Amino acid sequence: MKIRMSDIAKMANVSIAAVSLALSGKPGISEETRAKILTIVKETGYLPRAMVKAEQVYGLAPTLRFVACTDSGIVSNHYNQQPFFMELIRHIEEQCRAGGYSLFFSSVPYDRFEEAIEELESGHKSNGILLLGTNLSRKQIELVESMQPNLVVIDTCLETMDANFIVMNNRMGAYQAGSYLLELGHRKIGYVQSNARMYNFDSRKQGFLQALSEAGVLLPGKHLFTVSPTVVTSQEELKNRLLCLKGDWPTALFCECDYMAISAMKTLYEAGLRVPDDISVVGFDNIQEAMIVTPELTTVHVEKLKIAELAVAKLMAGTEGTELVKSKIWLDTRLVIRNSCRKL
Repeated sequence: MKIRMSDIAKMANVSIAAVSLALSGKPGISEETRAKILTIVKETGYLPRAMVKAEQVYGLAPTLRFVACTDSGIVSNHYNQQPFFMELIRHIEEQCRAGGYSLFFSSVPYDRFEEAIEELESGHKSNGILLLGTNLSRKQIELVESMQPNLVVIDTCLETMDANFIVMNNRMGAYQAGSYLLELGHRKIGYVQSNARMYNFDSRKQGFLQALSEAGVLLPGKHLFTVSPTVVTSQEELKNRLLCLKGDWPTALFCECDYMAISAMKTLYEAGLRVPDDISVVGFDNIQEAMIVTPELTTVHVEKLKIAELAVAKLMAGTEGTELVKSKIWLDTRLVIRNSCRKL
């Protein structure tokens, strides 16, 4: 009897879509459900068609695992639907496919990180892990490395840890943004920061403040605003803070990411302020939505394709035994000038 995907779905009491997600390694189902489906696949000897990465299950090809820790602020359960992560993941998939490697996606909850990582590697050992380190501590990263030494961590960096890290040059990007606003003649410059702190945002703040300091410009407390980094709608707290300033607004705002910049632009509009006529706005990340908003957003471009290329190449080299030296790689950024800023 030929086993079909629909048969696997019935045995596991899940939908066919859930089976597809489990076999392709993509997020969207719990790790418990994924493990249940893969166990049935092994027991029945079901061999999916080429569109499904069966080699991940049977170990017929080198498998790299992408791991993200969710439920912790900046990395939500639906992180893979956020523009920055969507683009990064797409590039990683393409690089793995081009190199003949399978890519398995795993999301682990923040409150049971250690247990979930152990389950992943004991159940389906990978040839290397690409870890999204955005929201992770040193202890958590060290735990992953103890289970899989062939590790590359992206989107954060611990300079004193003996591991591979690849991250954008956050400090440089924010410095570029601050320097640009100063060149335009702005001196009353505000800063919109995330209420969830991490390495990237802290580094951006350092770079931006360095640019202001070199020009002898201070950032007053009344022009420091805090918002959610994952919301693109108008934020009431920011609007109230702006209205309380009663005209003593900054002439420009730097936002720690594009999501925050777009949210700030919507908030400014609701507060009766125009971008860039009243307040200029700069973001960071250069997501696709930056070109959809009106006016188009001036932002710092992050080389997401290059991050994916370097990360996957390092993991492949580790798998093949040709990677002998661990390294920390910062990729420089560039400012993309659009229409959300004006010269004073």
